[in-house]
Amino acid sequence: MNAEIGIVGGSGLYHMPGFEAQEEAVLETPWGKPSDNYLVGTLAGKRVAFLARHGRGHCISPSELNYRANIHGFKQLGVKQLISLSAVGSLKQEHKPLEFVLPDQFLDRTLGRVATFFGDGCVAHISFADPICGRLAGHVMKGCAEAGVAAKLGGTYLCMEGPAFSTKAESNLYRSWGMDVIGMTNLTEAKLAREAEICYVTVAMVTDYDCWHPDHDAVTVNEIIHNLTKNAENACKVVLETVKLLDAGESCKCHSALSHALITDRKAIPPATREKLELLIGKYLAG
Repeated sequence: MNAEIGIVGGSGLYHMPGFEAQEEAVLETPWGKPSDNYLVGTLAGKRVAFLARHGRGHCISPSELNYRANIHGFKQLGVKQLISLSAVGSLKQEHKPLEFVLPDQFLDRTLGRVATFFGDGCVAHISFADPICGRLAGHVMKGCAEAGVAAKLGGTYLCMEGPAFSTKAESNLYRSWGMDVIGMTNLTEAKLAREAEICYVTVAMVTDYDCWHPDHDAVTVNEIIHNLTKNAENACKVVLETVKLLDAGESCKCHSALSHALITDRKAIPPATREKLELLIGKYLAG
């Protein structure tokens, strides 16, 4: 069972209409179990793997997610291009609810999450100045245009720990830094996807203005749920149009991100670590 393209579904998005011939892939990884079984099938004639980031039923908080297992599972399925859909709050008036933002930068405010496959005797330092695959982001922007969904390319996603939302003081601080949107998951995914040599892009779906906004207290749960639902509908349209544009044979520098990242002497890597990392670094250890 294999797939060319991966989709991570966030809050409010747990399935994909038009996704045909679905099978469940039950995977074990060297880092344990992913959030859920992967749904592998066909969308727009392409092989696609879908994972509900928080599990079906939304049972796993951002701090509890096994990010390494989730990304490694996509790698095991053969995924080379990964579209990550995520609900976010807006930190700027210009990013309105029901609009999508494709951030090209991240800022980390998480607290001690493990965001690397490396360690235990094998050290690698990936280049992460540009954390999003620009080629894939360009395709997603075209997909948004085809789907008639308002989207903006560029901006900074502030990744907070959660699960509580920001205080007003924090929200205003992030605004003073020039941050665009705020969420709890995507930076960790982006780092691991780069280490796994998978092209990665975040589709940040704005549900509401963060608590900095003067009208924040007037927002009701019903409004937020409505926005989540509408964003999920729009996300499905965008994914369909984007998948139509993607070519599994496209080459990208993301696919060789580890070529100059491994620092450790190959002979010094412990056998158990070599085995654990085989899918990621095996091609660099051959010979």
